[in-house]
Amino acid sequence: MIHLQINIVRSSFELNLDLQLLGQGITAIFGPSGSGKTTFLRAVAGLEKNPKGRIQIGANIWQDTKQGVHLPTWQRPLGYVFQESSLLPHLSVVENLNFGLKRALKSTNSAQTEANKALQASIELLGIGSLLQRMPDELSGGERQRVAIARAIAMQPQLLLMDEPLASLDAARRHEIFPWLARLRDDLKIPMLYVTHSAEEVTRLADHLVVLDKGQVKAQGPVNQVLTQVVNPVLVGEDAGALIAGHIGAVDAQWHLSRVDFDGGAVWMRDAGMQVGKAVRIRILARDVSLATSEPQNTSIQNQLRGSIQSITPDAHPSQVMVVLKCGAEEVLARVTKRAVDDLALQVGMSVWAQVKSVALVA
Repeated sequence: MIHLQINIVRSSFELNLDLQLLGQGITAIFGPSGSGKTTFLRAVAGLEKNPKGRIQIGANIWQDTKQGVHLPTWQRPLGYVFQESSLLPHLSVVENLNFGLKRALKSTNSAQTEANKALQASIELLGIGSLLQRMPDELSGGERQRVAIARAIAMQPQLLLMDEPLASLDAARRHEIFPWLARLRDDLKIPMLYVTHSAEEVTRLADHLVVLDKGQVKAQGPVNQVLTQVVNPVLVGEDAGALIAGHIGAVDAQWHLSRVDFDGGAVWMRDAGMQVGKAVRIRILARDVSLATSEPQNTSIQNQLRGSIQSITPDAHPSQVMVVLKCGAEEVLARVTKRAVDDLALQVGMSVWAQVKSVALVA
């Protein structure tokens, strides 16, 4: 487990949080600009002045105000990836990696052989073996960030901090690096704190979600649960929807479709070339879900889920409401009009059919 209790008071801002996080996977730190995301990350890294609280990674205490413990940044076994890759422009990729490794060895006294193994593993994991002799100005933005991440994990950190690592990249480069970040999450046992204000990055990468607002924790928990909350919703408007983990249950080669099975039903989507059994993560937006009180017949909408109404909550516009459905172990959101709720006499506890017009594969 990771225990992060941090309090930083400034003239116009206070960061105050107390979090218990799992020691694996990606925890996304999400919120608008000015919510305290970067300050939070810098405090964990020991870069903020006079923070109070306790920072414990597993059995290792990096900071404890009550006990007078405050390790400087160089004594904290962490990796830090910034918005910009921060590669030394006069050194090649391999020289940049070795430079970072030499600094890590001075601070951690790691055995040279183990350090070299870690470096080679990071090169292989992030697919940068063909880039080693290039100079930084010969790399794309996505390639530079992959090198920066490899440099960070080669130091064998207990915790990896990422401060909006894709913010400076265009859409094409972001999509280029997504698979590498997913591989990093799935193959490494290093826990990651990942700061972002991008809903796409949250839905594609995060296992756990912490939402900050004006320095306070607005919500936290497993990402699929936090994203479907309708009281103080995290994502609003067109972004509101459900995130569901499942696997490829079947492939219809004739119609170029794949079926995603999950605990609560199955939906068809465009075939992305994945094999049966492959674990996937899909997104169903609330705007793409309609409701029926009986099983629909003779409709072009072929994805239909049986569920029970958990809640009916006012939405941003007075004409609409957000309906939360429980479909097996998963929750699905539907945005419908108040008039439809009245016409169909929808109530909490009622069994209904959800018609899903579109399914997005996110991971």
